[in-house]
Amino acid sequence: MKKLIAVLLATIFLLSACGNEADRVSYNLSEESDNFNTVRKITVINAIKQDIIFQMSGRMSIKADPKENQLEVVVEKQNGEFQKHIIGLSDNVSYVVEDVTTKNVSKYQYEINYNPKMWIPAKPDYKE
Repeated sequence: MKKLIAVLLATIFLLSACGNEADRVSYNLSEESDNFNTVRKITVINAIKQDIIFQMSGRMSIKADPKENQLEVVVEKQNGEFQKHIIGLSDNVSYVVEDVTTKNVSKYQYEINYNPKMWIPAKPDYKE
């Protein structure tokens, strides 16, 4: 009887630990991105004007903070320091995050592109 209970418990444990493959892949991709191992691109969109406000791309960790209605973006600089950017969101401002990992991209490179009709474009100065 004890063996049967042990086998049943082991089977239940194994089945519950497996989960679905998409969940595991999603988790692994998020971990890779949050550890600055993938290149991401954020596009912030003004839904009323149907226009892109700005884009930011590079190796970054992105966390949505619904309480503060903002995105918190952390990038790692070449000297090992980190820099945090905050993107405010509203009812008419939304965003899209893409994983656009490419080869031969500096781990410390990131770029912010503002819509030239709204802002002056900026590109952080970095040294390879």
